[in-house]
Amino acid sequence: MPNVPSYPQLPPISLSRQLSGLSNPAFHIEDDPTSARSSASSRLSVHPAVNVEDVDSVGGGHRRHIRQILTPQDPNLKTLTVPRVSKASRQSKVADKEKNLHSQSEDDDEEETETAVRAWPSQSSILSGDDGLKERPASSASQASYVVNERLQELVKMFKERTERAKEKLIDPDDSDDDSPTPEEEAQPASPEREMEEQQPQSRLCCKVTPPRWIRALLQYRFPSSIDPFTNLVYVLWLFFVTLAWNWNVWLIPMRWAFPYQTPSNIYLWLLADYLCDLIYILDIMVFQPRLQFVRGGDIVFDKKDMRKNYMKTFRFKMDVISLVPLELFYFKTGINPLLRFPRLLKVMSFFEFNDRLEAILTKAYVYRVIRTTSYLLYCLHCNACLFYWISAYEGLGSTKWVYDGKGNSYIRCYYFAVKTLITIGGLPEPTTLFEIIFQLINYFVGVFAFSIMIGQMRDVVGAATSGQTYYRACMDNTVKYMASYRIPKDVQNRVKTWYNYTWQSQGMLDEQELLVQLPDKMRLDIAVDVNYDIVSKVSLFQGCDRQMIFDMLKSLRSVVYLPGDYVCKKGEVGREMYIIKAGEVQVVGGPDGKTVFVTLKSGSVFGEISLLAVGGGNRRTANVVAHGFANLFILDKKDLNEILVHYPESQKLLRKKLYKTISKQENAHPEAALLVAGDFNAGKLKSI
Repeated sequence: MPNVPSYPQLPPISLSRQLSGLSNPAFHIEDDPTSARSSASSRLSVHPAVNVEDVDSVGGGHRRHIRQILTPQDPNLKTLTVPRVSKASRQSKVADKEKNLHSQSEDDDEEETETAVRAWPSQSSILSGDDGLKERPASSASQASYVVNERLQELVKMFKERTERAKEKLIDPDDSDDDSPTPEEEAQPASPEREMEEQQPQSRLCCKVTPPRWIRALLQYRFPSSIDPFTNLVYVLWLFFVTLAWNWNVWLIPMRWAFPYQTPSNIYLWLLADYLCDLIYILDIMVFQPRLQFVRGGDIVFDKKDMRKNYMKTFRFKMDVISLVPLELFYFKTGINPLLRFPRLLKVMSFFEFNDRLEAILTKAYVYRVIRTTSYLLYCLHCNACLFYWISAYEGLGSTKWVYDGKGNSYIRCYYFAVKTLITIGGLPEPTTLFEIIFQLINYFVGVFAFSIMIGQMRDVVGAATSGQTYYRACMDNTVKYMASYRIPKDVQNRVKTWYNYTWQSQGMLDEQELLVQLPDKMRLDIAVDVNYDIVSKVSLFQGCDRQMIFDMLKSLRSVVYLPGDYVCKKGEVGREMYIIKAGEVQVVGGPDGKTVFVTLKSGSVFGEISLLAVGGGNRRTANVVAHGFANLFILDKKDLNEILVHYPESQKLLRKKLYKTISKQENAHPEAALLVAGDFNAGKLKSI
């Protein structure tokens, strides 16, 4: 049968001691083979034949299979026909069975009686139940029929279980047949190893600790095959560690050489830190630098072999290799002298690269420039302090009034002397020997040049940081000077000053176009989309227009700030611009006194659009628009919009259609205070504010 699992071979069916195979006198064995054959041909046409294998007969040291055909009997007969077995095989079987019966225990006898298939006296007694079957011994034919029934029952049971699993799978698709155990797995007892494996995940789940996000990100990070040195933050972080290793050598090599801080008790800690810095140098040369992308002929090169060759051709590679020259091998001859690590200072190019990359990602880079310039000054003082202590130790501590006397903290005392010398404060002891005089003169000259350079660089850093504010102050001062020379009224001057202050505080610049004019057209478009697209896309007038048309329009918008009470446009003016409110509110005023508020427009509103879309002239404003508080507006010139709409005729038709509907709606609602008052639309004689 298809889709029916295979079963292992059943154990041999044990026979009782009655060789006739009958357990009831009602049954009759037909020993005559001829009569059996003659009756078989007539009965086979009505009932199917059953093949039964005799698994009990053994001959020649191996199991012999004898196929016998059980012919179905006449339903009117009450006798059971059993295939005939030869006397020799029957006698050998009986002998074997008798030996097994005498040698087995009582428990084995019970198992044998349970597995034996028993016959029943009549056909009606089949339905009498299992108790009757257990009480009667069985013939070989009845045993075969019972085995077939058992097999069928097992198959039916398995098909039912399989159907139930299929139903469960349809109800809950997440469960799969692979997860459900098979009957063989359910029947097998759980081994101790399996129980321990099942208990371990439970214990792990109970004690599960979720690591922090940065640890999970670090574990999931995969080192890239190529690195962009300008945008990769991981590379900037690595340069920070390289800079730390370089600063360790720059600051501590002269200090360990001059001051007696390196002693035999702590020499191993110094060496550990030194070799850790060397390891960082090696990783930078072997791992990071050969993976840096570069530009060749306008193309960015990603190939590993080309990147490695490009790095090996640079001057930086030569300096990096020289910085790792193992002069520490002379330790075995001269002892541990920190000056032998002097080549480590040649990796200075990594320090300058780190400065450039860090300034590129900082929003206020001038703060870091000030800190870096200050560190230059402190390092000059550090080197001078080391030299002063070395000279004092060379001449003898406390040998003269000029040298260090050996009291107090040696580094702090010498650093104080270096500050007074380089800054030329005065109050220093007079040098007595020629060597002291020469050293003091060199200190004075170096101090003058070093401090002049530092002061000039600090001025440049501070000036670059405040260049925008300086420009704003210069513009406002020139405007105020101009208004004073022409005796402009004070209220107007105050409003101009207020405009300068508010514009600088809100935008950080006076004109955005001056800042973006140097950028390429594509970059200006990207910046304009990120800054202004959300506001312009919400304007109902432009909804449904070509997206590229809106992008082109964004590049032509100008941002203007209006103070409270300023007139954005006045009645009677010729309209040449359209306004989009970016922030703040404006009010449409009119009436006999000119102060009646008709409409208040908020962020995202548009007014003055008829002056842009009208064909003819005579487009004059019909109402006053006043800023209610500080208002930031986008202004779109008519000339710029016409140049854009030439390339988008469908959008132009859509805008005119929306404009006509807006005119009709506003005429019915507010005929006097309408922002857009209709005229002869077809002739192009439209009025607007």
